[in-house]
Amino acid sequence: LPLLRPASAVEPISLGLAIAGAAASALTGIISYPRLYCYFRECCLQRHDHRAAAALQEDLDKKLFGQHLVNKVVVKAVRGFLNNTNTKKPLALSLHGWTGTGKNFVSKIIAESIYKRGLQSKYVHQFVATLHFPHAHSINLYKDQLQSWIRGNVSICPRSLFIFDEMDKMHAGLTDSIKPFLDYYELLDGVSYRQAIFIFLSNAGAEKITEVALDFWRNGRTREDIQLTDMQNALSVSVFNNKNSGFWHSTLIDRNLIDYFVPFLPLEYKHVKMCVRVEIESRGYTVDEDILTRIADEMTYFPREERIYSDKGCKTVDAKLDYYYDF
Repeated sequence: LPLLRPASAVEPISLGLAIAGAAASALTGIISYPRLYCYFRECCLQRHDHRAAAALQEDLDKKLFGQHLVNKVVVKAVRGFLNNTNTKKPLALSLHGWTGTGKNFVSKIIAESIYKRGLQSKYVHQFVATLHFPHAHSINLYKDQLQSWIRGNVSICPRSLFIFDEMDKMHAGLTDSIKPFLDYYELLDGVSYRQAIFIFLSNAGAEKITEVALDFWRNGRTREDIQLTDMQNALSVSVFNNKNSGFWHSTLIDRNLIDYFVPFLPLEYKHVKMCVRVEIESRGYTVDEDILTRIADEMTYFPREERIYSDKGCKTVDAKLDYYYDF
């Protein structure tokens, strides 16, 4: 009220500007309050950790098929990391399996659980080996660029998420350039990397995963009987000694800086049908059981005699639906 008393001495236009200015100042003050500001603009650490973990669990339960190990390991690893207020190092997950088993899909779900814009978030960074690091003779340049990129982005947002795809096509030695960022350092040049998340995607080790899965099947045991302990050590050794892997003799494995090697099991016929059903429903169409079965039957399976696992997982489901439905 005291501010309103001299108003009669102020010209109408000036008074209008003053009121508008005060309103704008008040609005700026309100929006600058972190939660409200982040409602309008994307922020680092956008979602509360418990909300991110809950969203991750829900999406994996609804959308990921035939990957009980992935569901269990990824949820526990990410939830534990997000809820830990005193992490000693960044979280490093290495996802392994054949094409079409869900590696890219899971990395997408993780990104969406932490940031509303998911893979489109300015705090989520994707690298594809054949696209971003194509030439072996430029490896030293790539190392410098990669280190600068990681350092710069973590300086802006401690909870930066880095996804490296096609690790089996990464040039040997390039992966080791990011070793300092994954190690147990409190600070590197004044920057802490302990809240960052690194996800590596690779086909390397898929043979070992299939070998274990087939052994269980031939011994009359279900895929759900497979435990992480049946895979983890053999998988890490297989990847470490694979010359076609970006982790070939890598210090990331030698120094135990990869927290979890996550095996994606090859998908069976029933899982392919689940993928087809979900894709049809996501497009708003009524599921035609005949078409669903035909698409699943058209996929190729291995081993040749048993025909247990889809050799492309669910990779070509989308294209096959386009053939059967006039979208």
